[in-house]
Amino acid sequence: MSQATDYKNTLNLADTAFPMRGDLAKREPAWLEQWQKDDVYGQIRQARQGQKKYTLHDGPPYANGQIHLGHVVNKVLKDIIIKYKTLDGYDAPYVPGWDCHGLPIEQKVEGILGKVGQEKDGRIISATEFRKACRDYAKSQIELQKADFKRLGVLGDWENPYLTMNFGQEADTVRALAKIYDNGHITRGMKPVNWCLDCGSALAEAEVEYEDKTSDAIYVGFDIVNRESLAHTAHLDGKLQAVIWTTTPWTLPANQAISVHSELDYVIVKSEKGYFIIAESLKDDFAKNTHLENYELIATIKGNEFTALNAQHPLIAERQVPIITGEHVTADSGTGLVHTAPAHGVDDYNVGKLYNLPTENPVGGNGVYLPEAKVFVGEHIYKAQPKIIETLQASGHLLAHNKIRHSYPHCWRHKTPIIFRATPQWFISMETQGLREQALADISKVTWTPAWGQNRIESMMNGRPDWCISRQRTWGVPITFFIHKDSGELHPRTSELMEQAAKLIEQGGVEAWFDADASQFIGDDANDYQKCTDTLDVWFDSGATNFAVLGSRAELDSPADLYLEGSDQHRGWFQSSLLVAESVYGRPPYKQVLTHGFTVDAKGYKLSKSKGNTKGFEPAELANKYGIDIVRLWVASSDYRYEMAVSKEGFDRVSDMYRRIRNTLRFLLANTDDFDPQKDMVADDELVSLDKFILNRTKTVQDSIIAAYNEMDFHQVCQAVMDYCSQDLGGFYLDIIKDRTYTTKSDGQPRRSAQTAIYHIAHALLRWIAPILSFTAQEAWQVLKGTDGYIFTQEWYKLPVISDAITVEDWHTIITIKDTVNKSIEEARTAKVVSSNLTAKVVITAPKELADILGKLGDELRFVFISSQTIVQAGTEFVVDISPADGEKCVRCWHILPTVGSHTEHPELCPRCVENAFGHGERRQFA
Repeated sequence: MSQATDYKNTLNLADTAFPMRGDLAKREPAWLEQWQKDDVYGQIRQARQGQKKYTLHDGPPYANGQIHLGHVVNKVLKDIIIKYKTLDGYDAPYVPGWDCHGLPIEQKVEGILGKVGQEKDGRIISATEFRKACRDYAKSQIELQKADFKRLGVLGDWENPYLTMNFGQEADTVRALAKIYDNGHITRGMKPVNWCLDCGSALAEAEVEYEDKTSDAIYVGFDIVNRESLAHTAHLDGKLQAVIWTTTPWTLPANQAISVHSELDYVIVKSEKGYFIIAESLKDDFAKNTHLENYELIATIKGNEFTALNAQHPLIAERQVPIITGEHVTADSGTGLVHTAPAHGVDDYNVGKLYNLPTENPVGGNGVYLPEAKVFVGEHIYKAQPKIIETLQASGHLLAHNKIRHSYPHCWRHKTPIIFRATPQWFISMETQGLREQALADISKVTWTPAWGQNRIESMMNGRPDWCISRQRTWGVPITFFIHKDSGELHPRTSELMEQAAKLIEQGGVEAWFDADASQFIGDDANDYQKCTDTLDVWFDSGATNFAVLGSRAELDSPADLYLEGSDQHRGWFQSSLLVAESVYGRPPYKQVLTHGFTVDAKGYKLSKSKGNTKGFEPAELANKYGIDIVRLWVASSDYRYEMAVSKEGFDRVSDMYRRIRNTLRFLLANTDDFDPQKDMVADDELVSLDKFILNRTKTVQDSIIAAYNEMDFHQVCQAVMDYCSQDLGGFYLDIIKDRTYTTKSDGQPRRSAQTAIYHIAHALLRWIAPILSFTAQEAWQVLKGTDGYIFTQEWYKLPVISDAITVEDWHTIITIKDTVNKSIEEARTAKVVSSNLTAKVVITAPKELADILGKLGDELRFVFISSQTIVQAGTEFVVDISPADGEKCVRCWHILPTVGSHTEHPELCPRCVENAFGHGERRQFA
């Protein structure tokens, strides 16, 4: 055996059970299984029992379909927050939830079972059977999604989530509605609502999205029947028409008036086709679009003067309609005269109320004209529309017809155009009890992150109509009202009856209400009252969870500290939750609202299966390729406030980040493998100066990381961790101490000092990354000496703050000079003056102030510069000179020194290595 081999055995060769490769995709599932067996979530709750609570209320995903990358972003962000709040010392429970009622589930069940009332296998499918199938289907979807969410390393009360279809929660949703009724916010009206012909139901504002649509645009002349009533028109000798322009010809059977703006200037023009009334500013557009060759102005008249006139309906002979004024009329396009159908538009409805116009809805829920339409009865509106246009053409009332492409509301589920249709619906009124004003006043009391969220929800709240909360569906929470058959009034004991209904639902679910007879509730009054069969808008279900969940689970506080969802929820869950809470409690449901952006591809398009741009980025694919910790790191390192671009290159970059962090952890763990903190820890004042400095630096970094967590700037956390690992540790501290940890006496002061610092650093670093790299942090926690259990029960590590003769400022000066020395050595290597750092002699000439700082380290300065010899001398200018080191190479530490060979027994070693390998070990003061 050679002497060199013997010396190798005297080195402190690092070793650790923490492998270089994470193999996350293979190993994470087994860890998860162990976490579940150990009830990690229960351990966290136990550890924080009695501490101040922090409530993040989970916005419920819909219980239908596999999760996508957007779900991953959402759940991981929530988990990061819960875990860092736990590190902060809070009792921060996480109760996941699901939205379970509504149309998508009905559609899935219809595809499996068939529709209610249909015959199948010789029997009729009942509503009760259908609801049970919906409930079963939702359960199956929840189990699939739950497994996917658990795979993300998200810790929570998965065995006891909240579900909007739980009997107790369905009952509490009814109770929330009862409180809103008691507080005077519920109204009923024949109002136009968003109606999807495919759904066969009213839609909430949040269920409507705008897409381009090609429509028939027509100019229609309404014949004035009493032109003698207005001086300006009495003398005209030909047909006079008030001209409207519309892109929905199918709504003309519902026309009840023509609206003008009272202060707009209108003109009467004479042409070869007769006389026309149009807005003065639109006369040229009108002439161009209707191909008027020549026309002359007869009169200019303010809009309010036209209210003396009536017009003949162009389709319905027995109907004449008035000209009225409305503030909603503009001269931006069309003619400045607005076809007014109170059954088919909110503005039309509102102006119709002022003039007592009838709100007759001539269109059924399936899009077929009812007898009230008078024309084309029994035909579908879209099939009848060409016939309407032909009829107008034949009668001389169609002045122009073309196709236009414009933005139009569509159903977010079916992606088909909706209509506005007046039906008897239940509303939460924005005005009756001042709900809009109250909500707007309270929005400013909430912290919105990013800040633009406040402006967004304020603008939506300013413009939103009354909330239509009723739906004509089978699977949902019932509106438990009893309505008088003649008067339409609610039963005088409504509040009492709603609580009675809630108790029934608590025992048997919504099925119990639908299956119950009215006489169970109101006895003999059942002859005079009908039981409401409408269900609640599913946005009410989820919006009411601040009452039905936060108000009923002891571990959660109300209002919640935080709501966190995607940016689309300003018009969805954030808004519905706000309206429910304001209607019930008179306050917001949340103290802070945080918004994250969508996941988009490299071209900026939102990830969507329909677009075909999700391949390779489905959660299961990412988990199998990279492991979830790398997916979590991708989420955390992205600025989630904006759209989050997804690409292979992006995940590869994050993989590189992960490797840097993992390799840093491996070095820390390997070099503390034989360290027993109970007996090997070096006291703060006995630490080597460099170790004191790095601990002080670590404390500064930790403060910035905790601040970034508290600001929820997770990408800043990731950047700080990366900078610390690559610069403070990898680029400086760890590089310097390798010699000390490998070559000094194993239990000597220099090595134990470094191990003490490393041990503190490992504790701090593992906590920094635990909310993000949860699997890796726990894997390393089990390897770190002196630890047990789970890192998720810990609080931030209390790092020592140590004073030292060599100040932090001195060390920063030394680091700056070290950068210059490194560059000089690199240049000398390129010039082949030296072959490596340890073959170099560094001679620094520096002004006295700098020379004095460097001189504080004495001979230990060479370890900082990782050189064999370093000489500092005073001079007028700062100069670094690199030359080959003097002496021979020590075979053990590889330093080149004149003293190698001075020991007769070990002629290949330097005196320092002889002392460390065979003596009492050297002592270090500085580095």
